[in-house]
Amino acid sequence: MLKIWGRSSSSNVAKVCWACGEMGLAFERYDVGGDFGGNDTPEYLAMNPNGRVPTIDDDGFVLWESNAIVRYLARKHDQGGLCPSDPRAYADADRWMDWQQTTLGPAFSPFFRQMVMTPPAERRQSVMDASVKETAQVLGILERHLQTRDYMLGDRLTMADIPLCAVIYRWFEMDIDRPALPAVEAYYRRLAARKPFQDYVTLMRK
Repeated sequence: MLKIWGRSSSSNVAKVCWACGEMGLAFERYDVGGDFGGNDTPEYLAMNPNGRVPTIDDDGFVLWESNAIVRYLARKHDQGGLCPSDPRAYADADRWMDWQQTTLGPAFSPFFRQMVMTPPAERRQSVMDASVKETAQVLGILERHLQTRDYMLGDRLTMADIPLCAVIYRWFEMDIDRPALPAVEAYYRRLAARKPFQDYVTLMRK
């Protein structure tokens, strides 16, 4: 059975579990990282030298980096579904997954670190404000993209949507003064209504 190491409160772990849920893949998940620790042990570092989560073991194949894991599992188990079979559509999905890691994630991470991982007395409001402003600008790209489609690639869910919405979830669920982004909000609500999303992504509240 597929094994996943990583705590449920990690957005990167949630991506992988959500993808598994969409494909009906059984897996065992082990709490690692954060308050659970265990990601700095020799045994874990032998699997993932970065000491981060998630890491998977799929019948002896060990893989880390959350988006790479989602791509791998989608290609293996859902070609033509979560994983587009057309090369151009695959590249389009791949592009948006990279954009989440290079653009959307870095824009929002400073706010999240300050709000969730920093004691209130040590929070820097200027950092939080700048992060929210940058994230809103970045989400403006999505707003324009989603004006004419329900999902990132059109009318159905693909692997492109999963990493993006794992970040957007926190954007909408945290106490933030957000600008109006009706297409992004409709997109988020559409994905949040899916049972695998509710089963795995909302665990990040805990």
